[in-house]
Amino acid sequence: MSDRPWLRRPSTLARQALLLYTALIVYGSWYPFSGWRSLGIAPFAYLFDPLPQYLTAFDVVTNVLGYMPFGALVVLAVYPRWRGTLAVALAFVLGGLLSGTMEAVQTYLPTRVASNLDLAANTLGALLGAAIMSPLTGALLDRGLLRRLRLLWFERGHAALMCLVAAWPFATMYPAPLLFGLGNWPRALWLSFDPLTQEALLAWTPSAWHVGAWPAVVAAWLPDDTWEALITTLNLFAALALASLPARRHAPRVRLLFVFIVATLCVKVGATFLQSQSGLAFDWATPGALLGLLCGSVAALLALPLRRRLRATLAGIALVVALVFANLLPVNPYFDAVLADWRQGRYLHFNGLARWLAWMWPYAALVWLAFAVERAWLKRRAKPA
Repeated sequence: MSDRPWLRRPSTLARQALLLYTALIVYGSWYPFSGWRSLGIAPFAYLFDPLPQYLTAFDVVTNVLGYMPFGALVVLAVYPRWRGTLAVALAFVLGGLLSGTMEAVQTYLPTRVASNLDLAANTLGALLGAAIMSPLTGALLDRGLLRRLRLLWFERGHAALMCLVAAWPFATMYPAPLLFGLGNWPRALWLSFDPLTQEALLAWTPSAWHVGAWPAVVAAWLPDDTWEALITTLNLFAALALASLPARRHAPRVRLLFVFIVATLCVKVGATFLQSQSGLAFDWATPGALLGLLCGSVAALLALPLRRRLRATLAGIALVVALVFANLLPVNPYFDAVLADWRQGRYLHFNGLARWLAWMWPYAALVWLAFAVERAWLKRRAKPA
């Protein structure tokens, strides 16, 4: 038994990250969740099918890599109760069960094909991820430099926020009319309605609230580059302000935020390069976007000396303002060309997952801020007078 039992506590962050990643696997496996039908085939009949006639290295490697983080997170999540070979075996079994279930349900999806090869590749990925993580678990969660730095630099009890912040670079992958212009699903939902439905909904609102004329009115307030700079600044500032909340005051917060910015840009550049049919990696780097990157970074650095509560408040205000304008501003006509250059086909489900992250991340951040406000209020109320 360790003389410091707090070192043997399970990792809440690892468990929450495992739940989040499992949800992403489910979403990526069953997207777009439509067209369900039965062909009279048993859901597990694919286990006994012959191997696919046409195999591509891309499909196999993608399935292996997709489940490696799952296996690694299982090992971290079950520590310290399960360790070593037992943890790896558990990750292998859970990876196989999860992948087998995903493939079985795909039997009823017209856009998916249940495959025993995918099951084998996914299970192998879970095993590899667990085997790689197993010898590193103690150094990460119990002892070693990573553990010491985590305790030295970050406050405890911010696991959900750290998972949310870690998801932000991936939420920026999908093309947006304005750089980092996330959360525009209300606009997409409105545009998906037919004109009769739109007119029926508008009939219940005052004429001054009708959204039809607002995009042109709002767009006329500022030049296009200025709007992009503003949206980019607000969203980047909000993400950086939230990322700074778990960090202790004596942590190298400036360097950590710089690493976060670089990681975000690397993810954006990499995704754009892989998805763009023309091979362009920096087509999003417009003058307005570059100015917004600079302003958002400077604003976040200037806000670092402020109290956590004030930084959280400013992040919430920035998110709300950015959401309002991102959904009101008209879409640049050249954005259709960007989407046309974005690969679909075999990347369809990846694109759906990336778009879902881009749509939902700001609202998830606002939900976390709301819960944080409630916790602070309850804690303050519980203090004796």
